[in-house]
Amino acid sequence: MWQAALDGWSIWTWRNFFDRVHHDTLMSLAKRKVGDWVVLSLIDRYLKSGILEGGLTSARTEGTPQGGPLSPLLSNILLDELDKELEKRGHKFCRYADDANIYVATRTSGERVMVSITNYLSERLKLTVNQSKSAVDRPWKRSFLSYSMTWHRNPRLTVAKKAVARFKSKLKMVFRRGRGVNIKKTIEEAGPKIRGWINYFRYSELKGVFDELDGCLRRKLRCIIWRHWKLPRTREKNLVRRGLTKATAWKSSVNGRGP
Repeated sequence: MWQAALDGWSIWTWRNFFDRVHHDTLMSLAKRKVGDWVVLSLIDRYLKSGILEGGLTSARTEGTPQGGPLSPLLSNILLDELDKELEKRGHKFCRYADDANIYVATRTSGERVMVSITNYLSERLKLTVNQSKSAVDRPWKRSFLSYSMTWHRNPRLTVAKKAVARFKSKLKMVFRRGRGVNIKKTIEEAGPKIRGWINYFRYSELKGVFDELDGCLRRKLRCIIWRHWKLPRTREKNLVRRGLTKATAWKSSVNGRGP
């Protein structure tokens, strides 16, 4: 599949997907798969459950409840029609929930498929494609579930640049709060976030991203320790303990360039 993706791809994202699901379309598809009228009645009531805003309840005419445990399953019932349509057309594709990539051979093919599938989604499934996030481009210039790939003939999975930037931004807030607390507390707060991020991206085949992140984390922690030392004499003493000469340690302590 990755080989077929080298010459171009289309990435599709639905605008506010869970807010735009057409109830009648979804129920008609659910009836094909569910024969129990009690279950269908419960699904219908679930879809039409009211929206609480400002203490007032308003009727829901489209969409599924955000965060509801049933919403992902209902989305798959709806988008299963898209999967079958793409298979029928012979396209290679990946889909997870409301994110989907379609892999084609050329840019011209991608543009043609994009128009065709957009029309299918609009007319058949009553969904709106988010044009601002959809594009025809090379695979290594796009991301899917925060993963991307290299440009080589035999591409490898890697972490998307935007995912790295978002993660650094989250850690920045943790380290900013850590300036006035014990360094151990900062590490305890950042630890679960780091482990969760690394576990999610464990399928990445490039080590450089993690080496860069490791260096960034170490620099941030050193900056916090440096601020905790405060006085030049304290900094000099602690640098000497770590192996620097007194002259080098004093010069570093008063250089005026900050952490």
